[in-house]
Amino acid sequence: MNNNNLSRRSWLRSSLVLASGAAVTPAVFGSSSLAADPSKLWSEQSRLKEFDYQLPPILAPNVIRLNANENPFGPSAKARLAVIESAINGNRYAHGESMKLKKMIAEKEGVSEDYIMMGPGSTDLLEKVAITHFLEGGNIVSADPAYMSLVNTAKAFKATWKNVPLKKDWSHDTQAMEKAIDANTKLIYVCNPNNPTGSITDAKELRAFCSKAADKAPVFVDEAYLDYLDNPMASSMVDLVAKGKNVIVARTFSKIHGMAGLRIGYIVAQPKTLEKIDSMVRGNMGMCITSVMGAIASMEDKEFHERSRKLTTEGRQFICDELKKQGFNYVPSYTSFVLFPIEMNGKDFLKKMMDSGVAVRSFEIDAKTYCRVSVGLPDELKLFTDSLKKVLA
Repeated sequence: MNNNNLSRRSWLRSSLVLASGAAVTPAVFGSSSLAADPSKLWSEQSRLKEFDYQLPPILAPNVIRLNANENPFGPSAKARLAVIESAINGNRYAHGESMKLKKMIAEKEGVSEDYIMMGPGSTDLLEKVAITHFLEGGNIVSADPAYMSLVNTAKAFKATWKNVPLKKDWSHDTQAMEKAIDANTKLIYVCNPNNPTGSITDAKELRAFCSKAADKAPVFVDEAYLDYLDNPMASSMVDLVAKGKNVIVARTFSKIHGMAGLRIGYIVAQPKTLEKIDSMVRGNMGMCITSVMGAIASMEDKEFHERSRKLTTEGRQFICDELKKQGFNYVPSYTSFVLFPIEMNGKDFLKKMMDSGVAVRSFEIDAKTYCRVSVGLPDELKLFTDSLKKVLA
């Protein structure tokens, strides 16, 4: 990973231009008490608890949104124009346009089109995979903490969750996860980089694990944040799909493309896997023509991707530098957000931050309270760091 020490002045200037993953280097490496107890590798009791603070349906104009990992720099101007121009065809289904988008995605991922299924955001596809794989129960193996959408849907269908703790460096414990797989395992879920921790698991280690585990059960790899890396394809598991492995890779247009509100995502998987899903819950449906045309334009806008990645990296570095100044031991992040421990009740913290005009998230992990803050525009991040100092004073 390349650590660029860019001045705040250049960051402000470039951010303002774009608004009209390189990794951060922490001052103190984040530590975790999540190492697995050899006597019991999982408990089904999540180590993650989110503090519930009821936000209004629509935030006031003076409240900045640093709570949902949205891209403050997007969509690109070309994507916005495509959305506007395609609205006139809103009375038509986007079948033909969807096929064009699918072809573009297949070429990018190095597979044929029958390996691609699209949907309104990758979360929709995570949940469809869970539904189609756990109709008859079974168990799902994943890290803990992890992004819980697929896991929670599987549990709703009576699946048992084998939640394997992350290692002390916040990476996936692939050896413990491999031990957790048994004859009743219907799916293995990996989120890399991981949400809500922002941490990453070494690509070589993960590829070896996925390749071996896929011979026992399907492996679902959620790569929503992978595009924030300097060389994302080098860390992707999509090559395993092309090699015939029973691996499912999910990607989204919500992050680096800045299209969270337009809802576009896709999975790359073996054609037989997609046929199974499509036979129960129709894939490649639920997308409107405006979103599809916006996604096509965004895929073609390589310059925007690079600027989005660059500004996100700079924003993340600014957060980490400020946290370091205030004495926080943040978790090394490879995403568009940063997780760090705080010494305050999470619900009280959220309320006080909201009163300061800043919406963030707070979690409890192994009885310790954390804040997760998303990258925002420069002025938003300045308000966040100033508010944080006052709230925790």
